[in-house]
Amino acid sequence: MTEQDAGLRARLVDVGVELVGTQGVQALTLREIARRAGVSHGAPRRHFPTHVSLLSAIARRGFAELAAEVAKALGEGRGEGAGADAVPDARTQLRALSRAYLDFAVAHRGMFELMFRHDLLESNQLGLRETSLPLFDVLVGLVAEARPGSGAGARVVAGALWANLHGIAQLWGWGSLRLATGADDVGALLDAALAAHLGPETS
Repeated sequence: MTEQDAGLRARLVDVGVELVGTQGVQALTLREIARRAGVSHGAPRRHFPTHVSLLSAIARRGFAELAAEVAKALGEGRGEGAGADAVPDARTQLRALSRAYLDFAVAHRGMFELMFRHDLLESNQLGLRETSLPLFDVLVGLVAEARPGSGAGARVVAGALWANLHGIAQLWGWGSLRLATGADDVGALLDAALAAHLGPETS
């Protein structure tokens, strides 16, 4: 791939990221992305043979951004630069990770929807399914630490917690949870999810 080709490929993805952020998943047509990138409507096909492959490349950017947000949240939670004594317990780190996940979903609704679209994950273009596994492994490790003795069951608990968080993210984005609970922030819902999967917090 030439430098010019790589530049066009990146520009197409950049345009897609911007488009999904401002107008949602429904706006991500090949023709519209090409138009905004300033190329012919057939140009994206030279770099992305299918619409799904282009959408997958855009979604990978979302997973990378989410991973960065989670890493930042965990780094801040650990008090980087403050010494080992500043490292919080696993439950506190789980709350930071979970809050970063929910905040990302609220701030990037279109991208969040795209990242977990069934057709993209099923096709596994560009190894899209594998992009979420490192983050899930972090979740599993923290669950195992927060629930000593859980062993292999930590993956199941982590999966259930992830599903719970994803459901909160979707329903909060739709406004359903605000209406049903009267809550004005996801914090209480997050705490309830952690208590449900990890047990009540002990002082």
